[in-house]
Parts: sequence; structure tokens; C-alpha cells
Amino acid sequence: MSTLMTVKEASEYLGVSVQRIRTLCRNDSLEARLYGNTWLIEKKSIMKNKKTEIDISDRKCKLAPTKPIALSFFSGAMGMDLGIEKSGFQTLLACENEPSARKTIIKNKPDIGLIGDIRNYSAEEIMNFAGLTLGDEVDLIMGGPPCQAFSTAGKRQGLDDERGNVFLKYLDVISQIKPKYFIIENVRGLLSAPLKHRPHEQRGMDYPPLKEEEQAGGVMHYVIRIIKAMGYSVTFELYNAANFGVPQVRERVVITCARSGRKIPYLEPTHSQTEEHGLKKWTTFREAVSDLKGIEHTYINFPEKRLKYYRMLGPGQYWKNLPVELQKEALGNSFFSGGGKTGFLRRISWDKPSPTLVTHPAMPATDLSHPEELRPLSIEEYKKVQQFPDDWEIQGKILDVYKQIGNAVPVGLGFAIGKTILSFENKEPHKNYEGFKYSRYKNTSDETFLVTA
Repeated sequence: MSTLMTVKEASEYLGVSVQRIRTLCRNDSLEARLYGNTWLIEKKSIMKNKKTEIDISDRKCKLAPTKPIALSFFSGAMGMDLGIEKSGFQTLLACENEPSARKTIIKNKPDIGLIGDIRNYSAEEIMNFAGLTLGDEVDLIMGGPPCQAFSTAGKRQGLDDERGNVFLKYLDVISQIKPKYFIIENVRGLLSAPLKHRPHEQRGMDYPPLKEEEQAGGVMHYVIRIIKAMGYSVTFELYNAANFGVPQVRERVVITCARSGRKIPYLEPTHSQTEEHGLKKWTTFREAVSDLKGIEHTYINFPEKRLKYYRMLGPGQYWKNLPVELQKEALGNSFFSGGGKTGFLRRISWDKPSPTLVTHPAMPATDLSHPEELRPLSIEEYKKVQQFPDDWEIQGKILDVYKQIGNAVPVGLGFAIGKTILSFENKEPHKNYEGFKYSRYKNTSDETFLVTA
């Protein structure tokens, strides 16, 4: 029986990328020999490096509160939590159902409380896992309920979708725990999602007009009514994360609510696209990854046939920068479909923020290629763009890791949210920038949406 393993076998056994195995071979962390271009690794060395399986069962918080208390729901890789904690809160509980993300939470925060699907717990049980009793004061509840039900790319089922019901469970938990403040983060589609979806083939001259619950914006109106019935104030806006120092153009709806009924101000920007209002210019991809020189990057590969086109594209270019005949060849039938198709064969620019990170950077319609190299953005670059600390260990196979980072709230946006809430709580001065455009869209704030929707 052979005592050797190939790089691929070792990768599957240890649950890490092939690139990572090669790095371990090169730096002598594994007993391996190079035969031509192939590493062969001693099995006994692999056995020693096998990670102990992380116990992802629910657990009670072991932390003693020393700062304003936060409870986190739909926590993912904890991007929002890191920003909120940086602003001055302490997270006692995370709620996450996905196994790889639960491993990430436990690996980085072993003493935090952890629960699974929010629908399976009462408010009393949730507080118990946080080391608290129902009725204890909680300063902040934060979360981004699953967004697929409201995504502009989905079926737009709104609250009819099972995931939409999770949204309502989140609000129900908040109504029972009664925190001083709570946050809802979601995709832009939340602003236009109907409360009840009517299929497009059942619209038009031959069908009755859309009912009120079928109109765009129905979900948002319904959610606002619930929040106000709970006695909380409502402030919301569609925020571009780039305006808060994040090296990424990423627009998300953020709803901030106060138990006092006093309206929380909008987030205070620190950056702007062209330094308007005297703010710093947006952070670029080049700036974000400047300290990654000379490292071994971890990434998936593009299909070989796609590399032919990438060799012809420079930083910031995409399929439209190819000759027309090659555009047709590269896109196939998609060439004749509608829409801008900006995600096809997309090299990002060095000197702009990254586009919105996706959960898989090598899918045909959502490519996120390095500005110059023949590869997608790496895990290390993803972490920099989302502002995760270098020592934050994201668990799972490589696609699990991409997904967790791509779904995360950027740390800088989380920090801006937490800072605004704490400043409001402490009655500190807040700077307003008259006419500042938080996003590229109109009528996206509570002040304009409620009038125009």
C-alpha cells in the first residue's frame, strides 16, 4: 500500500485548497518531494496536519458583558459584527444555520453564544443562550434576514417566500426582547418587492390592475408598519459602502430603529467619489490589497477557454472591449440577450473600488478577475475588500469561503452603523452633509420613499 498522497488527495483529505497544499509543501510544513512538477506527500505528515473537527453544536455564551450588549442574527462570517464591535459594542450571541459559517464563528469567537435557525427558538431560549434572562436590557439587535426573497434577480415572492417568514420571525423576536436599538440590513430589492407577487404573464390589458399588496414597495411598507406598531422609530437609506471607506461599490438598505421613538440620523459618510463635501476620495482596490505582495494566493480557476479573452483585456475592461466578432464568440447566445451584461469577462480596475463581491467570482455572468493576472480575485483579496482582519479565519472549502465573504456586510459599513447608533445614544453631535448622495438611485430613504412609493 502506498505511503504517498497526491496534492489533490491531500487537499480533499484536509479540506483546504490545492494551492494551500502546494504552499505547505514548499515551506516544508508537509513532508513532500517534488517529482518533476508534481508533489508527492507522506501520508503520516498529512495525518498530523488533519484539523480537529470543530464542534458546531449550539452553545451558551461564556462572556461577561463589559460594553453595550449586541445580539447578532443571520451572522454569516460576522462582517457586520466586527464593524459593530469596533464601534464599541460587545456581541454575546450569534445566530447562524449554515455549517461552514458556524465553524467560522466558533473558530474566531469560541466563547460566544451560538444558535441555529431562528425559527426554532423562543425569545426566552435566545436570551438564555446569550447568558441573559428575558427582560434584561439589550442595547442592540442586528441582522440581515436572508435576502433572496427580495432580490431583483429572484422570483420576488416577498413575504410569501419561506425566507420572508424568517424576516417576520426576526421582527417577532425583537418585539419580545425589546432592545434599545435594532438594525435590518438587506438588498436594494427590499425597496421594490411587492407584498404579494403576481406573475408577469398575468399582468397587462387583459388582467385586473395590480392590487395594493401587488404594488412595488409593498413589503417595505408592511415592515415599516410593524416596526412603528412596536413603538420604534424608523430611519432607512440605501447606502453605498464606498462612502464609508470600504474599497467596494456595494449598495445595501440599512434600517435603524430606536425604542425611544426618536429618529436616528443617517450614517455619516467619511468618503465620496470625487472628494465632494471635502471628504476623502473612495478607497481603491490597489490601496486595499497593497500589503498582499509576495504572498501565495488562494483562488479557483477560470475555465481554460475563458483565458483566451482575458489575455486581450486590461485593467477595468470587460467583454465590450473585445472586437465584435470575439464578443459574439465569447458570450454565445447571451450576446443577443438584453441588459448590460457588465459581469461577463470583467477585469476590475486598480484605481477604483471593487465592484460588489459575489459568492462565486468565476461564474460566466459574474466574473471578478484580477486587473492583470489570469485568475479571479483570491480569497486573500476578497478579505481585504470586505475589510476582514488578516487573522480572521474563515472555515470551509474554498467555495464556502468565497460565499461567506461575498455575503458579508463590509466591516467599514458595520462600523459606520455602530458609530452612528452609539453617538445618537450618547447625544453626541452628528454632522449632516446637505444633498449628499448615498447611492446612485432616487427615493431610497424613509423621507423620500414613503412619499413617492
